[in-house]
Amino acid sequence: MLERDRNPDLPASGCLCEKGRDMVLSCSKAFLAAVALALSAASAEPERREWIVDGVRREALVYVPPQAASNAVPVVFVFHGHGGNMRHAARSFSIHTLWPEALTVYMQGLPTPGLLTDKEGKKAGWQNVPGVQGDRDLKFFDAVMDTLRTTHRIDGKRVYATGHSNGGGFTYLLWANRGYVFDAFAPCAAVTTQLARLTPKPVLHLAGEKDTLVKFVWQQKTIEVLRRINRCGVGEGRPWGTNATLYASSAGMPVVTLLHPGGHELPPEAASSIVRFFKERCIRE
Repeated sequence: MLERDRNPDLPASGCLCEKGRDMVLSCSKAFLAAVALALSAASAEPERREWIVDGVRREALVYVPPQAASNAVPVVFVFHGHGGNMRHAARSFSIHTLWPEALTVYMQGLPTPGLLTDKEGKKAGWQNVPGVQGDRDLKFFDAVMDTLRTTHRIDGKRVYATGHSNGGGFTYLLWANRGYVFDAFAPCAAVTTQLARLTPKPVLHLAGEKDTLVKFVWQQKTIEVLRRINRCGVGEGRPWGTNATLYASSAGMPVVTLLHPGGHELPPEAASSIVRFFKERCIRE
């Protein structure tokens, strides 16, 4: 006698086979869809886009993850240093490859007089204080942000900014003047005159101990002020990664310092550390 004859509640073997096959097919389709999405994101490159701001043509490289069509995604703004450009920033930070789930914008500056070099303003850069050059770069950021809000599904609680040198200075300027837009910041090799205007926000500050352009001692003083603003206390902090220390905050606004032994350049661990820092903000919330 067959087992099913002894127990009529058991399904026929054909039913089991069909159900098992359907389950395998369903899982296979879901897996293939996930793989296709991952491959699509990995192979995608940022695309050049233009805006007209106060009659001036501005541009940026924008990477939009496939998920942005249906799910709210985090946003990362990246700013090159003085004399740099958006393409170099896309290569050196490469946020879109390290965090393909995030919408990433590599913005392009305009010829700007530098504070430390290029006094004639022949090279591309960013305004360093509010009110100069008609606030052209703050207005550029506003225009890009407005476009992202209307054309993509973005998570307004997970907007981040990072930049190197003059781009790091502009990151601080955004914190001081558009801080309500952002969840966290990661300025690199930079200082600012806007410290008194900063409100508590999670921050990763990267500095080179042998930086001869933006002096390391200047950046150390900036970090001291950041720890006071974010209420991090006077403790030693704890190891957080390569060359990095995390200072906990009683206000939930930690300060991470990444102090590498090099100079003004970005160290190899910079981009991955910045992405990790931003991702941890997403997980926390």
